[in-house]
Amino acid sequence: MPDRDSPLAPFRLPTYRNLWMASIVSNFGGLVQAVGAGWMMTELTHSAGMVALVQASTTLPIMLFSLPSGALADSLNRRRLMLTAQLFMLTASAALALAAFADLLTPWLLLTFTFLIGAGVALHNPSWQASVGDIVPRKDLPSAVALNSMGFNLMRSVGPALGGIIVAAGGAAAAFAINAASYLPLVLTLFLWRPDYAPRRLPRETLGSAVAAGLRYVSMSPILLKVLFRGFLFGLAAVSLLALLPVVARDLVGGGAFTYGVLLGCFGVGAIGGAFAGARLRERFQNETIVRAGFVIFALALTGLGLSRTLWLSGLMLLPAGAAWVLALSLFNVSVQLATPRWVVGRALALYQTATFGGMAAGSFLWGQAAEAGGVDGALFGAAGVLVVGALVGLRMPLPAFGMQNLDPLGRFVEPSLPVDLRMRSGPIMVTVEYDVVPENVDAFLAAMADRRRIRIRDGARQWVLLRDLERPGIWAESYHVATWAEYLRHHERRTKADAEVTDRLLALHAGPGKPRVRRMIERQTVPLHDDLPLKPEDLTCAGGYARGRGPRTPGIFRPE
Repeated sequence: MPDRDSPLAPFRLPTYRNLWMASIVSNFGGLVQAVGAGWMMTELTHSAGMVALVQASTTLPIMLFSLPSGALADSLNRRRLMLTAQLFMLTASAALALAAFADLLTPWLLLTFTFLIGAGVALHNPSWQASVGDIVPRKDLPSAVALNSMGFNLMRSVGPALGGIIVAAGGAAAAFAINAASYLPLVLTLFLWRPDYAPRRLPRETLGSAVAAGLRYVSMSPILLKVLFRGFLFGLAAVSLLALLPVVARDLVGGGAFTYGVLLGCFGVGAIGGAFAGARLRERFQNETIVRAGFVIFALALTGLGLSRTLWLSGLMLLPAGAAWVLALSLFNVSVQLATPRWVVGRALALYQTATFGGMAAGSFLWGQAAEAGGVDGALFGAAGVLVVGALVGLRMPLPAFGMQNLDPLGRFVEPSLPVDLRMRSGPIMVTVEYDVVPENVDAFLAAMADRRRIRIRDGARQWVLLRDLERPGIWAESYHVATWAEYLRHHERRTKADAEVTDRLLALHAGPGKPRVRRMIERQTVPLHDDLPLKPEDLTCAGGYARGRGPRTPGIFRPE
């Protein structure tokens, strides 16, 4: 059995192990399908641009639908979402196989089916990647992400070659049928899995609000913005290899479907090596050093691939490319997960996928058009140049070390017992927190408030302002709004233990008696007349009772905001 500190430690968990093995089968089918789709397009058309669009049609829906899927992953039952996505892809793949067997496929119909399969991937991936953090301990998360990459690339090392044999022997339709069948083990595993999700105390966010919260959180997180931008650059340039590899096999190497499968297999072998080497490299080098090396190595591999005209040399170039691909993308993925609290991790991962796969979709089109205009080798050289630029960007926007902050819920806030009958939908709510600050501490207070502003807005506050009393200049007040009482409670549920440092700094700078004074007010003119009426005396004496329409109330003291 693997040691707990080994890269194989997540395999100790039966749930992760079962899902990983089922995913292996599904990945195999997907790679066989990719070979079939790529090679069928070369038979349907001689346009390098159309061949590159096969890759674009798979990645474009991930860019378009990942963010709504991430919001759903954070709001709904993730197991059910994954099960729905797998059944959708099974149906689309079966229809593709039937159309191929009936000889009904055209270039645009083939792209439509691959787009639908990509849409299923977009729905599945945020829930699956967020579930990894639910299944394995935080310390094993980098190993689990690397194992996921290794599993995919293990199949990439054999799947494309076998896919080439399948396409050569039975045609693309056989490859599509195998892909449809490959979803069944994962569907069964998801059906039998019974995760223990924590019950939700607050009403579920609407899709629009959840999407806006995810965008707001990422926009207020400098670490995540760096990761997303670097992921976009890498996807934009590195996808040229996968998008143009069918044309490389046909035009530069002079082979067929089997040659294409062998080349993809070489890429997969290199990726497995990168997955195994990742843990040791992370121990010895900083994340930015590994990522920058990944950009440069991939650029050199693309240059060699563009110059090569033999199978053995092209395969050799693909080995380091596969390793660089896994090292860079797995580091991006883990960086996002470790820099994001659980309540928004699905949306953060979805935005990462949107950036990376958006780059891939744009790159597939861009390099396909470049290959049409200047040849396949010229397109590969151009992509190599963009990768070099991506490495240089790291000098100004380095990838940070894995986040060591404690992003568990802070848990200090206790919902106050209110003397009015407030509903969850009541609002807007305005909150002010007053501080008494001596003159010599004003600079430190303003610096702490800059961090407080970012946290407030990141967690859902609106119209945040900092006010100073003109008659009593030592009195400062922060003020912000939330849409409803439910959003106010949700705002405090999102506070993490890492955020407590800012709160503690502000409390230390408060010179007044007791704690800073908190006022919670409702904009009354926007609330129906029958809401937020004073409670009856018997309601005020029922500690832990239920206010009309509100659900359980937890009695407690007022805590600092």
